Amino acid sequence: MSSQRTPSRTRLRSAVLLAAGLLLPLPLLTGCGGGDDEADGPVAPQDIAAVPRSKVADKGTLTWAVNALPATYNTFQADADQASQRVAGAVLPALFTLDGRGRPQRNPDYLASASVTQRAPRQVVVYKLNPKAVWSNGTAITSADFEAQWKALRGKDSAYWTARNAGYDRIDRVERGANAQEVKVTFAKNYTDWAALFTPLYPRSVMGSGSAFNDSARKELKLAAGPFAVGARDAKQGTLTLVRNPRWWGNRAKLDRLVLRAVPPEQRVAALASGKVDIAEITPGAAERITKANTPSKKDRSDKGRPGIIAPASASPGASPGAARAEGRSDQSRVDGANKPAAADVTALRGLVVRRSLEPAYTQLALNGASGPLADERVRRAIARAVDRKAIAEYVLAPLGLPAEPLGSHVLVAGQQGYEDTSSAIGSVDPKAAQALLADAGWKAGHGAAPQKKAAGITSGVRAGGRPADDDDDPDGTDPDDPDGPGEGPGADGKGTLDTGDKAGASPARYKDGKKLTLRFVLPKGAGAEPLRAVGERIARQLDAIGVRTEVIKVDDASFFKDHIASGDFDLALYGWPTGAFPATDARPIFAKPQPAPDGSLIVEQNYTRVGTDQIDRLFDQASTELDADAAHDLMARADARIWAAAGSIPLYQRPELVGTRKTVVNAGAFGLAAPRYQDIGYRR
Repeated sequence: MSSQRTPSRTRLRSAVLLAAGLLLPLPLLTGCGGGDDEADGPVAPQDIAAVPRSKVADKGTLTWAVNALPATYNTFQADADQASQRVAGAVLPALFTLDGRGRPQRNPDYLASASVTQRAPRQVVVYKLNPKAVWSNGTAITSADFEAQWKALRGKDSAYWTARNAGYDRIDRVERGANAQEVKVTFAKNYTDWAALFTPLYPRSVMGSGSAFNDSARKELKLAAGPFAVGARDAKQGTLTLVRNPRWWGNRAKLDRLVLRAVPPEQRVAALASGKVDIAEITPGAAERITKANTPSKKDRSDKGRPGIIAPASASPGASPGAARAEGRSDQSRVDGANKPAAADVTALRGLVVRRSLEPAYTQLALNGASGPLADERVRRAIARAVDRKAIAEYVLAPLGLPAEPLGSHVLVAGQQGYEDTSSAIGSVDPKAAQALLADAGWKAGHGAAPQKKAAGITSGVRAGGRPADDDDDPDGTDPDDPDGPGEGPGADGKGTLDTGDKAGASPARYKDGKKLTLRFVLPKGAGAEPLRAVGERIARQLDAIGVRTEVIKVDDASFFKDHIASGDFDLALYGWPTGAFPATDARPIFAKPQPAPDGSLIVEQNYTRVGTDQIDRLFDQASTELDADAAHDLMARADARIWAAAGSIPLYQRPELVGTRKTVVNAGAFGLAAPRYQDIGYRR
């Protein structure tokens, strides 16, 4: 069997562990789009305490918590991280930005206009620059900067260690247009996502040589062309200061300084309460404590189930309602120990507020189709039909007061332009259909040899309900604890809602050729990933209901991606993907069919499920060259339906965005689908 590998450093992007789960990052892409004003699907509005600039103080320092200081200032390098993107958004040109509905809009600070002026025989795009646009040394932004960036990122010069070249590899030439403020870009092959290019735009001093691109831009960013510029970095204190750019021609930044401070998620409530930071992404448990501190105690007791309070323990797998009422606290409250009020007094917490929305990102159940039982599409489809996505979405999102609909797309989230629910291609939750698919694939209920004892040194899995994964069945394949006895178990008599985690309901295990159907379910074991594990436990219970056993393997957060997801060492896993405004570009490497490499290995790009088809690839290719927006959306919807049918990835819910801020902070918080306007962020007058 050939080995499997991800591509070289020119394509590999690392995983990032966030407070509420694992999100594998894509490049920051923004661009233009047309269409009507109607949002596609339910959308959670941004929550940023929006006020006019006239009501924002013209001074102040705001400190923003990040996971770590930027590993590099070059967002086109493989190890660019969340902080790298934040710095770029504040100091570098973004030709297009996303509005509150995730629709790309031309940024007038940089562009007077941008349009496709010719479609055949070759696509031509002309950018007309704002004549006031200059770098912080006074040099005008010109076509020379565009040309240098194209040459660095097109993938033809190995001196540049680039993380991606999508789109730039389709350009034939970049040249000056009719005057110094005009840039003409001619494509060798049509590119629907042309507006995603040149954002962020770097000066030619960064893009002009491999050494500057690879090394200099990692350590410093001397030039800026945004409302802020890079200032002092203090590695000891874990801070990076952005200062007002005196050459900025747009609306003057309201803040004197914007400071990024590295703060671990478990320390953020204490940091907010003490004044160490003013804004931070936080966990659900931290959000609950801030909300409770700002709610009178009597009302807090009477408003059980109020939006914004996290699900009580009764909503967690295996917990009894009575125990939950006695404890009166959530799963997450028990997890985020470092965020307890002992580390931050209640008085200080009352100066804080929780902003909440939904991110342009989702959490999925990944099914590794490379080998084992999940190599059979019928088994994957059975898993998909057994998972109650609606119940899981409600479990995660409803207690936060957020729209709790399951996500219906792999390529866009609700509210983004072009979003379409194509999940009908796999079908709704149906235990009888799931069991029929398993039977058709040869996995029969209650027919197997006696389970063999595990060899010494092998980690035991845990079945939902706390029983060992390999010790729950009698030699005849029946479960001694199963109240239903040998039959097909819950839901066998027709469609219905599966067990959502509140009580056990296992069907007899399934066997094929004497081997029991058991899947390795890999989850991170860090405290910040507890909500993700709670979802995993609910899924394990739902699979128990159709006779599929899971061996839950909890691994270190640091090794979860590298040693398990990227290497393919899992059957089932939970992690997330962001969704950009350009799915034909953003989503293709995630769902592209793995291809054999000359050395016999398998290049999977970012398709860690190893499930793909030639037809999906063709639809992505067609969408990427289609210049008509409606036709491109239709092609992407067709590709998405095929992805559902292949059943390698099961989107569960759009990720919640919870941000703790000081009550006086305005124009910042949970941005939802929008891009921040850094020059407008500040403190209320």
